[in-house]
Amino acid sequence: MYDGIVQDLIDEFGRLPGIGPKSAQRIAFHILQTQQFDVSRLAELLSEVREKVRFCAVCGNITEQEECTICRDPRRDRTIICVVEEPKDVVAIERTRQFRGVYHVLGGAISPIDGIGPDDLAIPSLMRRISDAEIREVIIATDPNLEGEATAAYLSRLLTSIEVPVSRLASGLPVGGDLEFADEVTLGRAFEGRRRVE
Repeated sequence: MYDGIVQDLIDEFGRLPGIGPKSAQRIAFHILQTQQFDVSRLAELLSEVREKVRFCAVCGNITEQEECTICRDPRRDRTIICVVEEPKDVVAIERTRQFRGVYHVLGGAISPIDGIGPDDLAIPSLMRRISDAEIREVIIATDPNLEGEATAAYLSRLLTSIEVPVSRLASGLPVGGDLEFADEVTLGRAFEGRRRVE
């Protein structure tokens, strides 16, 4: 434990997701020890982000305008919607350059343990989007964990009941991985998702 403001800084960094006590301490000491670190620029950016960044009125992605760049892009196929949990998932999919449709960000996943149910997610706005347009496919791209699977199952039931074509991202073995280190769920999905070699 450090005295006063140094400990306050470490504690504040430690409140960020994915930052443990040691990482928080390293970041704090980096700021303290690096003379060229522009603290005022960091503070300015944090303040600007809070002030300017909002969620897209259409899909829920982050943007500085009313609609995000993807929703404003006329070249995107609006008949295919990819449903993701968080804006960071949009970035991950966009990096592949494989998807040319549009997105819908739920703002999380169903997690009864954390008190998050379907009503806490952007599911009603997804249903409005689907009812207002001719949709050829909804791709569910939630995380392959317990919460993501629960969310995917809920959305699948909801969407198939209104006869919207639904697909789920395939999951399986990572490129460069070893079979011996794959868990049984991942290996089972790899078998389920296998395809014929042409």
